[in-house]
Amino acid sequence: MNTQDQYLKAIYLIQEQEDGPASTGDIADLLEVSPASANEMIGKLEERDLADHEKYKGVSLTDDGIVKARDALQTYCIIERFLWEVLEVEEFRTEAKQLESVIDETVAERLDTIIDRQDCCPDCFDAEADACELLDVELESEAAD
Repeated sequence: MNTQDQYLKAIYLIQEQEDGPASTGDIADLLEVSPASANEMIGKLEERDLADHEKYKGVSLTDDGIVKARDALQTYCIIERFLWEVLEVEEFRTEAKQLESVIDETVAERLDTIIDRQDCCPDCFDAEADACELLDVELESEAAD
């Protein structure tokens, strides 16, 4: 998954949570980049017909952008589940975020055969918890209560 895919995934998740366009600020915050960097990549996504950006309204993915974003999200879910279920990595979310930019489609497909991905993926992803709902793990937000 490359940087473009990370942006598509972020926009997709924000759109799902907000039930509308994603603001540049929210995208920048989620990806921990500057608003200027987010604007630059949004412009590239527009050039590639993957997103539409309306000033003061936000960014919406095109149909092709949604397909690519869902593929990127599915890859991320595969990485998360592999780290947690197979390798039992405690900080699986942090590791998954670091690995998502370097794991290619071939590796993701091979990891997928190990985790026995469910048909509901990537709809199983809970954006607020930043984790697949199928993971058998107590979420940090619940643990803090």
